[in-house]
Amino acid sequence: QVQLVESGGGLVQAGGSLRLSCAASMPIFSVYAMGWFRQAPGKEREIVAVITRGGSTFYADSVKGRFTISRDNAKNTMYLQMSSLKPEDSALFYCAVALDYNNFSRRTYDYWGQGTQVTVSS
Repeated sequence: QVQLVESGGGLVQAGGSLRLSCAASMPIFSVYAMGWFRQAPGKEREIVAVITRGGSTFYADSVKGRFTISRDNAKNTMYLQMSSLKPEDSALFYCAVALDYNNFSRRTYDYWGQGTQVTVSS
């Protein structure tokens, strides 16, 4: 059983910063992609950022220029550095793993964490 554990969420004022972490119980160098997703009350879960095995990164238009995704293979940990936070960023943030390209291309992620809450006050 693969486990993903998110941490680093909290309450922050608009314009502030937070860094989220996702610790995996498996070697992350071997997976095709890892990503951050978020879900706010009454809304669908949406993709925030993705990093592939080769180091390519992708961001939702709403967070480009404000969020940075990265990973540390030695620590089996992925990060999301968030700056210039806005109230509309408030959501439960999840990390997820896509084991191979086939699943990634179908937007199917194999493992999910339980989430960490981010709340941005105005």
